[in-house]
Amino acid sequence: MNRHEARLTTDVERAARVLRAGGLIGLPTETVYGLGADARNADALAEIFSAKRRPVDHPLIVHIRHRDQIAQWSREVPSAAWRLAEAFWPGPLTLVLPRLPGVPDQVTGGLDTVALRVPAHPLALAVLEKFGDGVAAPSANRHGRVSPTTAQHVLAELGDAVDVVLDGGPCQVGIESTIVDFPEAGPRILRPGRITADDLQRATGLAPVARLAPEVRRPGAMTSHYAPRAKVVLTTPTELAGVVEAWRRRGARAGVLSAQPPTRLPADVTWLSLGSASEEQARRLYARLREADALALDVLVVVTPPDEGLGIALRDRLLRAAGLGDGRVFEGGTD
Repeated sequence: MNRHEARLTTDVERAARVLRAGGLIGLPTETVYGLGADARNADALAEIFSAKRRPVDHPLIVHIRHRDQIAQWSREVPSAAWRLAEAFWPGPLTLVLPRLPGVPDQVTGGLDTVALRVPAHPLALAVLEKFGDGVAAPSANRHGRVSPTTAQHVLAELGDAVDVVLDGGPCQVGIESTIVDFPEAGPRILRPGRITADDLQRATGLAPVARLAPEVRRPGAMTSHYAPRAKVVLTTPTELAGVVEAWRRRGARAGVLSAQPPTRLPADVTWLSLGSASEEQARRLYARLREADALALDVLVVVTPPDEGLGIALRDRLLRAAGLGDGRVFEGGTD
């Protein structure tokens, strides 16, 4: 075992000890960094809500190490859910299933369901293996703020509220997992993510319901969420110049987030590149929102990605960052 492997082994053992003692860990996954606690320890779960300043009726996702552990948390698994677990676990997909009676209410938000996922990150899986049970791990940031995609983001946001932060490098997906539940009509997408509706249909043979009634509670469901301190304004390429100029006339320090560099951008307006490919955009999105705050921007004008494929998940995050929730109204037009 080389020095790097020895350090990782020590870090994993320490994280498992912290979890057993009821503490909190910063856990790297392929999506975003999570704030992890023993999913069966009510006191530890209360520490998650306290550190995040998160409403206690919001469900948490339980991370497990293998799909065989589903039976330890859920009393019933629809055949479509098994097919999805086989196809996408480990990976950025969360399944919402009927809970067993012993699952803590702090995990489920008082609902009759539990959200489960097997993360696709070697450090996360190593911690889960060493700990031996489920780890509840919402994103490791203050409630409603931008999700962290590096260990440094976790430390900057939560600091001493976390007992240990594992550094697994930058997250490779960069946005939260797709969440799916299973009403009688078939799979339903509660939160879009890297696993798209087309991916789900190919795996199950069933077309998922991709639009969600706003009253259904699930992780990441606030109207305002994933938000930087800078005001986020969404627009289209054709309306971009007019929206930027309107904010400049108000005296705002403005920035633009877009895939392509805008033409004739005023010298006092900062351009932040979102990247061209959708996978790159997902990896960059939260880092760019944090960069807007580091630059002390008053407003970040965002040209939204196309409403297809992974772009659906990106638009969902941007709508919430702008405080628009499930709405579709943009400055400069409607969508």
